[in-house]
Amino acid sequence: MEDAEYLKLIQAIINRLAGNSFLLKGWTVTLVAGLSAFAKSDSNPSFAWIAVFVVAVFSVLDAYYLALEHAYRDLYDEAVRQTNSGVWTLKAGKLGLRHIGRALLRPAVFLLHGAALAVSIAVATSA
Repeated sequence: MEDAEYLKLIQAIINRLAGNSFLLKGWTVTLVAGLSAFAKSDSNPSFAWIAVFVVAVFSVLDAYYLALEHAYRDLYDEAVRQTNSGVWTLKAGKLGLRHIGRALLRPAVFLLHGAALAVSIAVATSA
């Protein structure tokens, strides 16, 4: 496999992971807005508590994709350093809870999901 093809494969994985993260953010906003509207209109906080659960799950998934994306960026950087060595792999480094936790606290994940969580909890406790 040519060096350029290998780098394109890694970049395609990075792009897919970034796309997944973007879709999760969109679904988070959509579901929180919809469930919060149901909770307010019916004065039923259970819809807002469902939104809290959705935000929690989606934020962890988003952090996972971000951590995995960073692992593949590291793999890409390593591949660039080792061009012409003939040793290629599409396995990123191992991800642990520490990596996902760090990604969860990054602004790309925390700001949107934190705000969505705050709104969901506020609606749940006020309904």
